[in-house]
Amino acid sequence: MRRRRTPIESAAGKLVSAIQKEWGDELGQPASAVSEEVMHASHALLQAAAREGSIASVIGRGTIASFLGIKWVETHPKVLPYIQAVETLELRGTGA
Repeated sequence: MRRRRTPIESAAGKLVSAIQKEWGDELGQPASAVSEEVMHASHALLQAAAREGSIASVIGRGTIASFLGIKWVETHPKVLPYIQAVETLELRGTGA
């Protein structure tokens, strides 16, 4: 039987997917290398959410935007709702 995802794990997965879309849209352009790094970083968030039910071990007291790179996030506003969803669950402590 397949394990059911927690709310924060689901939200982190959606964030990864949104970042992957941004990266895919940039393939072949110089900016795609940075987006690929951000995508890999976002996987660390997903892994922490799955393993611990929290992303605190990855971002510490910072924000997801600072972890991923504020400049990158500012130039990719489509990911903001996904970042906000993860942060809201983290702040509420409703990850598990």
